[in-house]
This record gives sequence, C-alpha cells and structure tokens, in this order.
Amino acid sequence: MSMNRVIHGAFLRDLDRFTKALSMLGGEGEGRVEQVSTAWANFQDQLTRHHLGEHSIAWPALRKVGVSDGLLTQLDAEHERMAAALESAGEAMRLLRRTLSAERVNAAREAVAALRAATAEHLDHEDAELEPFFSEHADTPVMKAMHRAFAREHTMPEAGTYFAWLQDGASSDELAGLRQTVPRPVVSIITWVWGGKYRRTIAPAWKERVS
Repeated sequence: MSMNRVIHGAFLRDLDRFTKALSMLGGEGEGRVEQVSTAWANFQDQLTRHHLGEHSIAWPALRKVGVSDGLLTQLDAEHERMAAALESAGEAMRLLRRTLSAERVNAAREAVAALRAATAEHLDHEDAELEPFFSEHADTPVMKAMHRAFAREHTMPEAGTYFAWLQDGASSDELAGLRQTVPRPVVSIITWVWGGKYRRTIAPAWKERVS
C-alpha cells in the first residue's frame, strides 16, 4: 500500500467520524461542538495540504514515470469539485460552531455527506489509476525524491500531528504502508515527541461517543 493510499484512508475515516459525530450532536452543548470543530480544523488543513502538495510535488514526479497529462487533468477537475465541497462543509461547520441549533447541525451533516461523496469518488479513482505507478516505481530515485519533498513540507510539530492523525484508527495494512515509506523508529519518535497536540486537542473528539 502506497503512502498516498494510507493518507486517503485517514481522510475517509475522519469523514465517517464527522458524519457520526454530527448525527449524535444534541444535548451535549457547546463543549462537544468545540471538540468536533477542533478536529474539523485539522482535517481541513490536512486535506488542503495534501492536494496542494499533489499539484506541486506529486504530479511532476508522476509525469516522469509515465502518468499522462490527460489523467492528471481529470484528477485536477475532481480536486476542484472536492475543494468546492470542502469550502461548503467548512462554512457549515463554522456556522455550527458559532451557534448550535438543530438547523445548523442538519446543514453541517448534509454538507459533510456531500463532501464525503465527492472525496470518496475522487480517492477511489486516484487509487485505481495511480496505485500501480506507486507500486512499480516505489524504489526509483524519482519516487524517493518525491517522498523527501513531501517530508520537507512539515515542521517537526506539524509532522507530529500529521503522523498521530495518520495512525489514529488506521488498519494494520495502512500502518504497514506508512512504515514502508517512513521507518518505524522515525514514526514512533516523531509521534511521541511532537504528537501531543493531536492527542490532547483532536483525538478526544473521536473517543467513546464517536469511535
């Protein structure tokens, strides 16, 4: 499993968690909304960073290993649809954070459902088309340089949050895929030393009621 597919799994897990959290949101009040909103801010940041990185880092590398411009154009169009859905869901979540009401909970739930549909469609397409390229060229200088470029996109505190987020709820296959790209000791150290923000402020949104 490529690192790209590992990341995709984390996005879909979060979207399912938001769907469940919003369906259960009610009498717990503003504190619960704040928890979910904090988790949303992380999700939105991770999704935005990922797709900006694909444009600037992954696409040039994939062109070098034979991915066609036509396919990348299709994926870019899907990115645009997903970005529009992300913006709509983000606005619904901001309004919900401002004022908790049944109407705003329903609006946020509908917006997140639309985002999940657009995201799943895109990620399924991307996985089907690109996973063979990632597998075939995993050990090439081009792919190794691509992974190094992605690694430079995060400071250490950001990397701690990133790795903690990737592993939270990941399957055994996804964890193995992560460690194929980043050695287990590196993942463990970065997560332990710099992952505290995720553990304190984001992971609680998914415990007990939502897990």
